[in-house]
Amino acid sequence: MAEKREKSTVDLEHLKTGGFIKERGKDLFTVRLRVPGGRLPIGRMKKIAEVGEKHGIEFVHLSVRQSVELIHVNYKDFDVIVEELAEGGQKVASCGARVRVPTACGGCEYNPNGVMDAQASALEVDEKLFGTPTAHHKFKISFSGCPIDCFKSNMNDVGFQGVVDPELDKEGCISCGLCAKSCGAGAIEMGDDGKPVCFPENCLYCGDCIKVCPTEAWTARKRGYLVRIGGKGGHNPLLGTMFALFLPAEKVVEFLEQVLAWYREKAEGTGRVRIGDIIIKEGPGSLLEQLRTSFSEFIPTSTLPPQAVNTQVGKWAAQPTANER
Repeated sequence: MAEKREKSTVDLEHLKTGGFIKERGKDLFTVRLRVPGGRLPIGRMKKIAEVGEKHGIEFVHLSVRQSVELIHVNYKDFDVIVEELAEGGQKVASCGARVRVPTACGGCEYNPNGVMDAQASALEVDEKLFGTPTAHHKFKISFSGCPIDCFKSNMNDVGFQGVVDPELDKEGCISCGLCAKSCGAGAIEMGDDGKPVCFPENCLYCGDCIKVCPTEAWTARKRGYLVRIGGKGGHNPLLGTMFALFLPAEKVVEFLEQVLAWYREKAEGTGRVRIGDIIIKEGPGSLLEQLRTSFSEFIPTSTLPPQAVNTQVGKWAAQPTANER
């Protein structure tokens, strides 16, 4: 005779906010696990596998936001699964109108392209802001350690992209020309004197010149995050735009708190709406003004509103393509 399951104490009305997502099958849910920055220690990975096998879970899904999701979980097993996972230090994530688990690349910890420690920033934000209610909609945050921007800063509600401002010590330069050859932006050319000439208006702040310099004549004048706000996917995607440049890592949490405060205030009474739509409605100047109160040296004079993506269907279907113009 099958063992009788005890009644679950999970509040079914609040499952989604707690990381439990209803599936098609009767009584079945996906359980989303919390993996900030995509960093999953081997011990926790083993515990997830152990719990999954014990409860007949055949596979997990790795979500686009680096979460591990347990599939086909009966809601009556929620309490015991959560308890067993917690024994190995694994927590459940969240859904709904709150700050989600931040995503991140490897950053500068082991990636040779990294200029900022994306992992450290993601873990700090997860510790201090994860699950914070927004009162309006989901709030997604990502960290990319360099301008390659693997974690798509412009596709998140707030996206952080590592940047570095290079400067040259001409006395230490041996005129090898590697910096000019590595610069794909046309920001460095070799001058008549055999020394590099920098065109800062073309610089993407990638730091490739610093990386290839054999004598360390190129160094970092400053480094930080380029911050884009207002991106989202979905039926009506938006691309986020720049609201800060060279924001230091130690100011990331405070910056996000101010963005969230502005979002809560300006979106009040509007229902389920993302921050990008609110920026378009209010104008980007409103958020810039708010951020200048605490971060004036990092805030641009002006910026673009989040940019709508032409999906070529629905209202966009009648828009002319580039070849038709």
